[in-house]
Amino acid sequence: MTDIRIGVLGYGLRGSLARTAHRPGRGAAVTAVADPDPRARAAATAAFPGARVTADHLTVIEDPGTDAVLVLTPDHTHADLACQVLRARKPVFVEKPLDISVAGCDTILRTARETGTRLYVGHNMRHMPVVRLMRELIERGTVGRVRTIWVRHFVGYGGDWYFKDWHAERRHTTGLLLQKAAHDIDVLHWLAGSYTRDVQAMGDLMVYGENPHRRAHGEPKHEDWYTEDGHWPPHTQRGLNPVIDVEDVSLLNLRLANGVLAAYQQCHFTPDYWRNYTVIGDAGRLENFGDGPGGEVRVWNSRRSGYRAAPDASHAIAAPSGGGEHGGADPLLIDEFLRFARHGGPTDTSPVAARMAVAAGCLATESLRDGGTPRRVPPLDPGLAAYFEQGRRPDAG
Repeated sequence: MTDIRIGVLGYGLRGSLARTAHRPGRGAAVTAVADPDPRARAAATAAFPGARVTADHLTVIEDPGTDAVLVLTPDHTHADLACQVLRARKPVFVEKPLDISVAGCDTILRTARETGTRLYVGHNMRHMPVVRLMRELIERGTVGRVRTIWVRHFVGYGGDWYFKDWHAERRHTTGLLLQKAAHDIDVLHWLAGSYTRDVQAMGDLMVYGENPHRRAHGEPKHEDWYTEDGHWPPHTQRGLNPVIDVEDVSLLNLRLANGVLAAYQQCHFTPDYWRNYTVIGDAGRLENFGDGPGGEVRVWNSRRSGYRAAPDASHAIAAPSGGGEHGGADPLLIDEFLRFARHGGPTDTSPVAARMAVAAGCLATESLRDGGTPRRVPPLDPGLAAYFEQGRRPDAG
């Protein structure tokens, strides 16, 4: 099988996806990388010997030797870059979130339809073993018909990952209730089988806004910006981004189109890092304890009772067979994209779902910053929805 020649736009933290896709002689090879940062270009040169490495993204997009493109750049650049790739008629992988605005997402989707070019969005959590296990249990009817879902996201490394670079600025992300929560909103939609119709949110910048230890404008991140043990407690963080205007805690209520009520909570100054999902149906409840190998999904569905720690059934979260980040999801995500880039057909990720996750996050952020007033999520153009649904059929090329 001839290798797909992959161009990469952006070689920062999610450059790990490019390294995962680079498998010369086994179906794919990174042949070109663009990044404006000379340090990123040096790292890419070392990671991909023989690849063209440049500061100019158009060199990668327009190169006739580029078959498909990974867009791994900061969120606010996604719409512009993705549309340039689509207009070049090359399959494109866009890291989540699809964009930081509903209008940007809709522009990407329209461009994909107008050009007939394959669009894939990197919602890797749909490949995480814990998510797939919960979805399988729900589809089996283990808890009956889903009625409500509660999600708590403990972001223990939030001070390192989201308040020391561009993530801390609204102009680059809209807010972390979009940028970070897009993962969980998408999963929530997938588990519930519906998209959000109404949102209401509250939040605040409680901890990192009080920290005076900021880098100067133009000063690079400190060498020890992240450590495995973390900088704890949060007030000991140093070298924060010069501008911080996104919230570090948020609470979101959602009503989905099928009537499911849901809640999402996110905190960036907890000591632990994991996600907890509680799914309650009309015939039981399931909940994950841990979200990776060694954790489990527990089910209570046999009877009523007071508190009981022992569930009616417990299901171990599988260890990934091939390793990789996000509980083994990233290699599966890239496998799916490469297959889709070659052959088209159905995928577990969905551009429509990616747009709806962004729409919920955007309107929730509006609500949060307007005193918690409810917002109605704008629906997607039915023609666009139908186009991408048709593309997900097994016979779609």
